[in-house]
Amino acid sequence: MAENQLGGQQVLLLPEGASRVLGRDAQRTNIAVAVAVASAVKTTLGPKGMDKMLVSELGDIIITNDGATILEEMNVEHPVAKIMVDIAKTQDKEVGDGTTSVVIMAGELLKGAGDLIEQGIHPTTIIRGYKMAARKATDILNAVARKVSISDDQTLQRIAQVSMGSKNVGDDTTKMHLGKIVISAVKQVMEKNAAGTTVIDHDFIKVEKKAGGAISDTELISGVLIDKEIAHPGMPRDVSNAKIALLDVALEIEKTETEAKIEITSPEQMQAFLQQEERMLKDMVAKIKKSGCTVMFTQKGIDDVAQHYLAKEGILAVRRVKKSDIEKLSRATGARIVTSLDDLSAKDLGFAGIVEERKISGERMVFVEKCKVPKSVTIFVRGGNQQVVDEVERSITDVIGAISSVMMDGKYVIGGGSVEIDVANGLRSYANDVGGREQLAIQKFSDALEVIPKTLAESAGMDAIDTLVQLRSKHRSKEGGVTGVDITKNVIGDMAKQGVFEPLKVKEQAIYSASEAAEIILRIDDMISSKGRAPAGGGPGGMGGMGHED
Repeated sequence: MAENQLGGQQVLLLPEGASRVLGRDAQRTNIAVAVAVASAVKTTLGPKGMDKMLVSELGDIIITNDGATILEEMNVEHPVAKIMVDIAKTQDKEVGDGTTSVVIMAGELLKGAGDLIEQGIHPTTIIRGYKMAARKATDILNAVARKVSISDDQTLQRIAQVSMGSKNVGDDTTKMHLGKIVISAVKQVMEKNAAGTTVIDHDFIKVEKKAGGAISDTELISGVLIDKEIAHPGMPRDVSNAKIALLDVALEIEKTETEAKIEITSPEQMQAFLQQEERMLKDMVAKIKKSGCTVMFTQKGIDDVAQHYLAKEGILAVRRVKKSDIEKLSRATGARIVTSLDDLSAKDLGFAGIVEERKISGERMVFVEKCKVPKSVTIFVRGGNQQVVDEVERSITDVIGAISSVMMDGKYVIGGGSVEIDVANGLRSYANDVGGREQLAIQKFSDALEVIPKTLAESAGMDAIDTLVQLRSKHRSKEGGVTGVDITKNVIGDMAKQGVFEPLKVKEQAIYSASEAAEIILRIDDMISSKGRAPAGGGPGGMGGMGHED
């Protein structure tokens, strides 16, 4: 319980069991927490990075190399740790890749700031220096970036393989196979908006997974895979050149919202009532048949009687399909979503080369394939067990983000720690021009960027300091600007020749996110936690002095 003195009288500020940390103590604590979070994911960076096993309270196991997933599943309590988790999530949502890098950089920026604070430099001076450094870093990044066209599949393939480099998803051949699938998927859903800008909506790349088979069995479906089975055993199992109706209508006799009472006094009346219900359902099916439909998907239910009539008409029907899947089917097949059967006509129907039900790992699924120009596609992920399938899915999500980023801005940079050395060298020159106390913060920013090549070297078992010194030296010479950490041979090498390319947007976002997270944490000089905690034994109510935890 925190307290204050007013004219000799004790004034209680916070409830019993609350805690408060002030000034330098708050900054030290926050920096220590952020560095600890960064250390937790540091060893996962790069192709030779290690995996983490996370076990939930329920005993669910996740084995992953993905920074955002590790932090999300770690279930951290400290508010600063939650900020670090948030920057990883933002990086994941915005560009899909670079989640580990952004957390490591934020940790290093705070570590550097901690050193400067100990030397007596005010946090606001450090923040000002970091803002200047982040702006300059993005300018340098844009200056060294290279252009790529969406038709340059070779470069896009290299970017895809580097994106999944650290993931345990098979050998180079498997990674190449997955890369080709993602590039094709992104190109198919890519569109130009009214302003002529390339727009890629990731929602229309559905990633469906099922344990079984090998990772190399992962395939791209030019259409949509629905994790449902056909409604009635009498319906056809496959339909070629399907005319598809998408309904948001229940093929059932719906109950009225108001209370209604029907008095039936004889068996004949009961029979007539049931026959009337049957006729209504038969009319619904007749309207569907009249439109020329051969395959039907609905968000709502289908009555048993309606299922029977649909089967008699040879119509393949699937019920209770998710709204998001209906929207994907609409984009893939060109069908319109109809909310009234009276409005259903031939022009509302979509097309698919084949619709068929297949049994995958003991479960029935409906494949809608060979659509003409699908604007929605499905990547069907396979793998030896559930953990492998989950990691392949995470890997594919990262690659979708990386390929989308590079297709939207058409620029990439040299990876393997090469571009970070370029930016760090540029920032050191800039720091000398800036002068004042801010230059110390800019120098710390440049040191923080070098944590990427340093960590890559450590993961490969190389001497991190020697590697860093050699890279700095090489990058000062004109011909050495593409030198990075060659983890295959455990030396420094030409990253451009090896095709280690990364999207510019991923690097930019990482620098901005890491910088902003560090700035927001450095501004905190007082942490008040009102969370009620059992007070420690001692004075009455566990009373402690201001600036201390109970």
